[in-house]
Amino acid sequence: MHNPMDLAGRTILVTGASAGIGRATAVLLSRLGARVVLVARSEARVNETAAMLEGAGHRVAVCDLAALDGIPRWMGELVEQTGPLDGLVHCAGVGPLTPLRTLTMEQLDSVMRVNFNAAVALTTSFCRKRMRQARASIVLVASVAGLAGVPARSAYSASKGALIAFARSAAIEMAASGVRINCVAPAFVKTEMFESALGAMTPEQVAQLVSATQPLGLGEPEDVAHAIAFLLADTARWITGSVLAVDGGYTAQ
Repeated sequence: MHNPMDLAGRTILVTGASAGIGRATAVLLSRLGARVVLVARSEARVNETAAMLEGAGHRVAVCDLAALDGIPRWMGELVEQTGPLDGLVHCAGVGPLTPLRTLTMEQLDSVMRVNFNAAVALTTSFCRKRMRQARASIVLVASVAGLAGVPARSAYSASKGALIAFARSAAIEMAASGVRINCVAPAFVKTEMFESALGAMTPEQVAQLVSATQPLGLGEPEDVAHAIAFLLADTARWITGSVLAVDGGYTAQ
């Protein structure tokens, strides 16, 4: 029986694969038959993810995506080993709580470098013909913070808003070449980033925040991974330039 979610035979690169949404995405893609290239800064932690994968043919690639100038060469060398890629998922990101009154240009640059600039460098490299298959898909992990204002997250919101705008324009440009580009926009998801960002809050305060903003409660990394897999697979072959809110109802209010 035909399964449009089947990813057998496809090679998909996942950044931020050492934890959270990136780890959950890598595991799910392996279960759907994909060969996964795991990218993260920490070799020890990304190897933990590799041990969770099903199937064979997966690879680990340690890379600091903040080193933007090295991304094109690094991806070129990677593709020489893996062959042309079928998909790219950019999950790597930083999301510090920084009140506007204390935000510095250095902090803004640091957030933009990983959340936005690295995504652009990865996408432009991926879109070169020798780097990808004729029909390929890119999913960039944005945030509801790129769609709605969030206090003390102005730099983070700006990076995710820029990511969404970039994806829409890039999707139109690359459509004729067979490359689809979409975003997912999660709200509060139970990840290490979420826990560290709200570290000063008590469990009761966190529960109150989630209850007030997300009718379906706190999300799990797997909830976002499912949406990413949908956008990578043939289930979304007629979808490009979209932003899929995976937010427990956050943006419905």
